Amino acid sequence: MSRVYLHVGSPKTGTTYLQHRLTLNGRQLARHGVHFPSGSRFVDADFFQFRAALDLLGQDWGGEEGHAKDAWDMFVRRARKLDGSVILSHEILAPAPPEAIERAFADLAGHEIHVVLSARDLARQIPAAWQESVKQGRPWSYRKFITRMHEGRTWMHRAMDLPGVLSAWGERLPAERIHLVTVPQRRTRDGAKVPGDTLWLRFCEVFGIDPAWAPVDSERANASLGVAEVEVVRRLNKQITRPVRREASSDKLVRDLLAQQAFAKRSSARVLLPRAEFGWVAERAEEWIEWIAASGIDVVGDVDDLRPVPHGDDVKVANPRRLRSKELLGPALAAAEAMTREAARRPDPDLAFRAVMRDRLHRLRGR
Repeated sequence: MSRVYLHVGSPKTGTTYLQHRLTLNGRQLARHGVHFPSGSRFVDADFFQFRAALDLLGQDWGGEEGHAKDAWDMFVRRARKLDGSVILSHEILAPAPPEAIERAFADLAGHEIHVVLSARDLARQIPAAWQESVKQGRPWSYRKFITRMHEGRTWMHRAMDLPGVLSAWGERLPAERIHLVTVPQRRTRDGAKVPGDTLWLRFCEVFGIDPAWAPVDSERANASLGVAEVEVVRRLNKQITRPVRREASSDKLVRDLLAQQAFAKRSSARVLLPRAEFGWVAERAEEWIEWIAASGIDVVGDVDDLRPVPHGDDVKVANPRRLRSKELLGPALAAAEAMTREAARRPDPDLAFRAVMRDRLHRLRGR
């Protein structure tokens, strides 16, 4: 019987980095009895686990139609064959419906199941979540997104609702098998800078990993964009029809070409939570902390990390909708340049079709 860790989220808590580092060090970790399985040696474990999570949820997006089919069953079969600890990690699992959670526990019956949630204070998580939704094709404004988060009317809210997620996933488990990993603040309460590997070490603690077992670092992260860059993508989303935005090729263009390349070296101001929103966000944090204390779950980190840190008086909080045209011109031109270069790089489908037809015609004539 193996110990299975279901790391179910939440989004924007270092999950991309974690999953890639586990993938890079998979073979060495396996030698120490810690497994981050894939379904095939030809598929990276982090991508396979994305598919397994999709399959468990009954969803199919982010790839060709049917790409997630049977991935969950394949993960379960792999878990049954492995000794030691088995990790499944993907943030889309956080707001899973009851039937998906019930299936997960039924399929993994006989294993010692642990549920892990990583959580971050909402003052940092909300801005990150808005820009992530924009990168995924949503055209809504920052103000509309914040309003819906406050009212609990978004997928992101359900995925970040710490008591809700852990109550649903942990209903069948004793408190000691429910783990909360807090994302550290940038600085401690006395002003000291927090080491950059603190979150990784917290993940190692909860999964029972000696950091020496995973020496290969990951440079992959779901990088944040500046406020002007996000606003350019949002306005681009408004110009494109929803079916096009939801295509995998469109998603890849925005994420890889714009977010990771064209905008990677630009440095407009960070997206920050407006000062007027700190009241309800702070109240939500206190509710979470009270729930954690009453639940008796295992906490790796410090619950104070969940308390939002207000901006200093010298910090300017930009409103994306009120950015001046000249502030948007730079990223808009960078986006146009990147798209033009990509279009020039790709073969013209009409010319390719004509070449194929000419070749076939020549072959017919040569008979």
